[in-house]
Amino acid sequence: MNLDREGAAHIVTDLSEPVRESWMDFDGARMRYLQAGSGPPLILLHGLLGYSFSWRFTIPALAPYATVYAPDMLGAGFSDRPHNIDHSMRATAFRILRFADNLGLTTFDLLGTSRGGAEAMSAAAESIAANHGGPRVRRLILVAPVNPFSQHGTWVAPFFGNRVGAAIFRACVASMSFLYPYWHKRMFGDRGIPLDSLGGYEAPLAIPGLFEHALSIVRTWTKDLRELQVLLPKLAPIPTLLMWGSKDPAVYPSSLEPLARYFPNSKKVVFAGVGHLPYEECPDDFNRELIQFLASTG
Repeated sequence: MNLDREGAAHIVTDLSEPVRESWMDFDGARMRYLQAGSGPPLILLHGLLGYSFSWRFTIPALAPYATVYAPDMLGAGFSDRPHNIDHSMRATAFRILRFADNLGLTTFDLLGTSRGGAEAMSAAAESIAANHGGPRVRRLILVAPVNPFSQHGTWVAPFFGNRVGAAIFRACVASMSFLYPYWHKRMFGDRGIPLDSLGGYEAPLAIPGLFEHALSIVRTWTKDLRELQVLLPKLAPIPTLLMWGSKDPAVYPSSLEPLARYFPNSKKVVFAGVGHLPYEECPDDFNRELIQFLASTG
């Protein structure tokens, strides 16, 4: 795809008139984020190889109920891709809290999907730590979050994180763009793929370094999962919505129940026939459940 940063960003930014594109400085690196709506603050965290584009159906639906912030995390989307940045789960969690602090938030709701779900849990645990004086996570929404109980992720990501697996990834994915649509299609279930989905996710490939960013994340995957399992008991007081697709091929639905045991104050929603991206595959159902949760726990 022959697009520069501005041209690529333009095709995925025009969600609706009230959505604003903004930038925030992180030690000289620029983080892009979208903002819309009014009301209690809600931050939306994308997954691995995703970015704020993931929330194009969610942001307009939530705008009447919340002030929504959807960042492209550093290294992803149209944010800068600084070299030698720590992309471990805990380091990313602290960047999320710093993002909220820079916005002037004292409390906020946090939604994370896939890898972003693990980052959301880590950020929530850090926010309620006794010595944390910054913003606190009030409610969690976890959409097929990476977790220690899904066997698929416990071996796939670490494999691509080692030297041999990384070389295979670079050869088969980063240098063979025709494979990207195949892997993208595998993320969906029975309800179909939105027409703009593939083009939107391909757009950031115009900026070099996206696949290297992904590889830097999977290098700490096993360590991150061990840390997450230790953090889970700290999250029990937080009202939580857990959402999954019944045909999720990336984070297995069988991991929902073991994870839910750590969230006694939670609601569970499973979308029948849906894959890993319910906010794209069944956006109306997804948004309805999300808005009901926000209204009932407010």
